[in-house]
Amino acid sequence: MESGMHTLSDLFEQLGLDPSINGIAQFVTDKGPIAAGVVLHKASFWTPTQASFLAEAVEQDADWAELVDQLDNMLR
Repeated sequence: MESGMHTLSDLFEQLGLDPSINGIAQFVTDKGPIAAGVVLHKASFWTPTQASFLAEAVEQDADWAELVDQLDNMLR
């Protein structure tokens, strides 16, 4: 995905996760909550590739940054 408005489902697909509404809800239930002091991309459940993507999205304020922030909030 290059540009435009992305959705949370798009982010999950980009991360190689189930992008369905049920898949997203199950992921949040299974993985959350993340402790307050843990940066999202450093959570233990990400693969190195997923963690790198999440970190770069925020660092570069990429198109994905808002969705990464949304996911972060969902997992708290």
